[in-house]
Amino acid sequence: MIHSFIEFLRTLTDPDKLIHFLSTVVTGWYSYALLAAIVFAETGLLVGFVLPGDSLLFTIGVVCGAGRLDMTVMIALLICSCMIGDWSGYLLGRRTGPIIFRRPDSRFFKQEYLQRTHAFYEKHGGKTIIYAKFVPIIRTFAPFVAGVGKMPYRRFLPFDVVGGSGWVISMTLLGYFLGGIPMVRRNFEKFVLAVVFVSLLPLVLHAFQARFNGKRARAGEAL
Repeated sequence: MIHSFIEFLRTLTDPDKLIHFLSTVVTGWYSYALLAAIVFAETGLLVGFVLPGDSLLFTIGVVCGAGRLDMTVMIALLICSCMIGDWSGYLLGRRTGPIIFRRPDSRFFKQEYLQRTHAFYEKHGGKTIIYAKFVPIIRTFAPFVAGVGKMPYRRFLPFDVVGGSGWVISMTLLGYFLGGIPMVRRNFEKFVLAVVFVSLLPLVLHAFQARFNGKRARAGEAL
């Protein structure tokens, strides 16, 4: 069972295997529905972090470039799936948050954690939601934590639309335009890892800048 699941994940991140899968096992509109459902599961189900994200979108772009899928339709469906998944995670957090944090001195949680989360999203919410889209695992939990932290939905929504749309469009277009290059196809796994690394750079630079500014502020106070 586990071996079959791992093999399925490999199929989702290998252009040739995915093309074969969509041509023989799941065809027509079912292929669009399957890929959209996977993106929804990664963003809307808390167990979806095991699914490929960046690599799947990049591979879908390659498959679109090979003429096996309609690029416009695929991007529209993926953006909708991503948004619905995020909103589901957000609503889940809003509904379960009061239950989880009902008691201040709970065995596993403290009311202090909720207050910290709320304060963090009040200060960095928009940037966090956008950056989280390009960070594996974190993008799965960010909407849920935003809901638990009571981040206002009217503030969550526009940042989530920008982050989700930017994530889907950028990763898919990268695969579409670069997937046909022979060197990329020969070193596909390494190139996907490089794409993921590049997507993490804004977050790393932001964290470094925040830390540097913090040190400067502390140095100024010392003087």
